Amino acid sequence: MGKLRVGIAGLGTVGGGLLKLFADPRSRLNEKLELVAVSARDRSRDRGVDIGGYRWFDDPVELAAQRDIDVVVELIGGSDGPAKRAVETALQRGAHVVSANKALVAVHGLALAETSEASGGKLLFEAAVGGGVPMVKALKESVAGCRASAVAGILNGTCNYILTEMEASGRSFESVLADAQRLGYAEADPTMDVGGFDAAHKLTILSAIAFGTLPDFEHVRIEGVERVSLTDIRMAGKLGFRIKLVAKGALNDGAVEMHVRPALLAFDHPLASIGGSLNALVVDAEPAGQLTFIGRGAGAGPTASSVASDLIDLAEERAGHAFGRPLAQLSSAPRATPAERGRYYLRLMVADRPGVVAAISDRLAHEGISIESFLQMPAPEGPVVPIVLTTQTCARTAVEAAVSAMQALDVVVEAPYVMPVEVSGAHWGAA
Repeated sequence: MGKLRVGIAGLGTVGGGLLKLFADPRSRLNEKLELVAVSARDRSRDRGVDIGGYRWFDDPVELAAQRDIDVVVELIGGSDGPAKRAVETALQRGAHVVSANKALVAVHGLALAETSEASGGKLLFEAAVGGGVPMVKALKESVAGCRASAVAGILNGTCNYILTEMEASGRSFESVLADAQRLGYAEADPTMDVGGFDAAHKLTILSAIAFGTLPDFEHVRIEGVERVSLTDIRMAGKLGFRIKLVAKGALNDGAVEMHVRPALLAFDHPLASIGGSLNALVVDAEPAGQLTFIGRGAGAGPTASSVASDLIDLAEERAGHAFGRPLAQLSSAPRATPAERGRYYLRLMVADRPGVVAAISDRLAHEGISIESFLQMPAPEGPVVPIVLTTQTCARTAVEAAVSAMQALDVVVEAPYVMPVEVSGAHWGAA
């Protein structure tokens, strides 16, 4: 078989990194693949690599339609628009597609996989999750012989950087976010990252592969880190916890529950020490036990290397099914309800008056909730003080009722903030 002819749609950070790999004579890519065409919005931009020898397309869909291009690498981004049309066009004519687009795969992966199976074109997306960490391949191959019951991870480097820097520097969420934007770690509109949506896209993909279920992004319950304050970071530390944005999927009796949300992790939790922009995934699988994957979750080098890995798999005819098995073997799993019991962290901002603590304790006692730890710190200015507490294991509905009752108190000046306390072990506590 001759070399596979490759076209790249999208020459941003990852596309530029892939160009450099093709330009490197030592790269394995050049043994069985040939880059022949590229597409981007700006032809004149300096990308550090001469692209004059490649065919240029202003329209990525036109590139994807070329019959002499065997593999289309989609690095445009976005769940719809030209990215979706280019991938559909390539797959419909039987070409292979390699994508780093987690939103596209999470939202439209099922339909694209159906087209892939019908036409014979392979759909690969290792780079869509975890940057240079081979999370997708690990679940497809290394964990294929196991029964996965839970996947949990830190899947968004921007949020992890912000939370890590808040803890290390003592600066507010807003201050650290502004720095992250200046440094290029966060977009001008950071909603996809700090709102939890990016992590939810990745969790959708990982859960489908791990549990053998159809991808279902609408199933994910999503909460971002916007309400995490420096007070929360400090109080959690005093209580022996670290706050992380945790993306977690669990399989219970054939039903799947998926969520993305901030949580308190004990310092010895397998994800608590993952700092900066690193990503990590922990898989509970029998009989292998608990497996952990850690590495750089973004950037030109790591993500381009994952794209290159998929390209080499195609060239060496090792590419399998998009979600690890034929679509006919994927189940449509029912949605599991959130765990009924767990431990919780509550932060309240209250007026500094006598009787406040008694009023809060009374609302908790009324719902049968026992307090495990309690902290109150004086506010540096103004008459409002933060009160933080963690509960012993209790009913989720009881916490919801207690919070509603607290919010009605005239001494509570803003909505109480609740986070779960995760514990190590199977399924890791509150879900």
